[in-house]
Amino acid sequence: MSQPETQPEGAGRDRRGEVLGHAFPLGDWGEPAERLDELYQWVEQRALAMVDWYLADRTRKRRAARVLRAGTALGVVGGAVLPLLELTGVLGGVLAPLAWGYLSLSGAVLCAGCDRWFGLTSGWMRDVATAQAIQRRLEALQYEWAAESVREVLGPAEGTAAEAAERCLGVLRRFSEDVSELVRAETGDWMVEFRTGPVPGLSHNPPQPGWPRRPSEPSWAGAPRFTLPPG
Repeated sequence: MSQPETQPEGAGRDRRGEVLGHAFPLGDWGEPAERLDELYQWVEQRALAMVDWYLADRTRKRRAARVLRAGTALGVVGGAVLPLLELTGVLGGVLAPLAWGYLSLSGAVLCAGCDRWFGLTSGWMRDVATAQAIQRRLEALQYEWAAESVREVLGPAEGTAAEAAERCLGVLRRFSEDVSELVRAETGDWMVEFRTGPVPGLSHNPPQPGWPRRPSEPSWAGAPRFTLPPG
């Protein structure tokens, strides 16, 4: 059970869908140390591929978000400057600055709405946070695995070889569960944003069926129509 010095071929190149679809590797446990090294490389490859997927997705979303945010800023500036130019008479009768100002503001609203609608800015921020969290957890795994390797070289102070192998499997299992939880949390945040976003018809509270209620009677409904004279 030695610490691998090189990453397995193809690590960090797959996409998240392919990584999550990989089956658990089968092998011969006649050599437990070699088998544990293979499992470590498999777990590390999946984590690196997830980090690569999130960073690649971050790049695409960030570029699109920057274009839309730049369009929003230019639209706001144009909507504020063009009416002022019309007031000062700089442009004269060449064009209608006020109309172009309204059009510029409409373009700014459209760009901001597209960014919000497609979740580009919030999406690439989630990608960065998830990739960093997986990377930090992977670094912790590498140090834990190095500690187990040193313990094996120096000789186990307590327990048998079977207990040492079980302890190593527990380290890999906890790491896989932590990474899966990070991916699940990011997906849950995306689902919450998608449901609560400005998309019409995606409310998670369907209307309750039933007959329409009768309007409540006014307070004077039970009073007599005419007031009787006293006595």
